[in-house]
Amino acid sequence: MINLVTEHTILAVVVGSRAYGLDGPDSDHDRRGVYAAPTRLFWHLDKPPAHLDGPADEQFSWELERFCTLALQANPTVLEVLWSPRIERVTPDGERLLAARRAFLSRRVAETYGSYARDQLKRVTARRARTGETNHKQAMHMIRLLLAGAHVLRTGEVLVDVSPLRGRLLTVRRGDLPWESVTAWADDLLADLAAASAATTLPESPDRAAIDALLYSVRERGLS
Repeated sequence: MINLVTEHTILAVVVGSRAYGLDGPDSDHDRRGVYAAPTRLFWHLDKPPAHLDGPADEQFSWELERFCTLALQANPTVLEVLWSPRIERVTPDGERLLAARRAFLSRRVAETYGSYARDQLKRVTARRARTGETNHKQAMHMIRLLLAGAHVLRTGEVLVDVSPLRGRLLTVRRGDLPWESVTAWADDLLADLAAASAATTLPESPDRAAIDALLYSVRERGLS
């Protein structure tokens, strides 16, 4: 079924450090994509896969319906795909998906971004308590998530490229910033996230009807 990715991808982007502006010479090329399985495949008992790895290294793709479901839930990893500045492939249906990307946004992003960041902070803290070691890369992404969460609540745009803060974020990843300073930064950002949530003009819920109409139109074209 890997041909679903090679033949039916509607959007393919680079994510991770190269999209964040935090890459170095040895950084991976993390690729994420969305494929639209031909509609007739859904008429079989065995449905098309909801996601697939490959065929390239560090490549992962979602079938369109699964992708939309996750994006409607304000999944940060999925939303980043729609705002990545590094697009490698986009079809007309991919253009329609990008044009509808704001329909996925809602005040729910405060919860999802905050929860993801708090979970990462707990994991890093627990590892420090257990082993004395710090996962500095995970700590950096915790900070990045908090920055991105407040940004989307204030602007209606998902922050992917954080290169203006590259220097400071890389001090976290290298472990050059004392842990107490990292947690203090996180506390400030959590407070900022709460303030952004209180003032946001994002709707309470995403525009599910608009996304449903988009999916329906893609499925109709998928019959040809």
